[in-house]
Amino acid sequence: MPEQVAGTGHATTGSRAEAESHRLQDVLAVLAFTLGIAALVLGGGVPAAHFVGLVVGIIGLPLALVSQMISATTNERWLNVIGMVGSFVGAGFAISHGGFSI
Repeated sequence: MPEQVAGTGHATTGSRAEAESHRLQDVLAVLAFTLGIAALVLGGGVPAAHFVGLVVGIIGLPLALVSQMISATTNERWLNVIGMVGSFVGAGFAISHGGFSI
């Protein structure tokens, strides 16, 4: 049975979290995804950029973890997990290509 949203007179059938705007969570999820892909490409795909790939991976992993803790929707969680894995694997590749050495 649909619930009435207080004060609007509109009925909802799904989760309220899916209908609300989550700008902070959306921005963090997209940022985590972008940093994860960047770390994966720079750390594993471009061996000469191992330093930058490692730094991006080190920034991206904790950001994705924090974003995962405050995420509200399944779509945000998908982006966060992809960003976490990309950051971790990209940082690992960057370490294998030289890590913090310039």
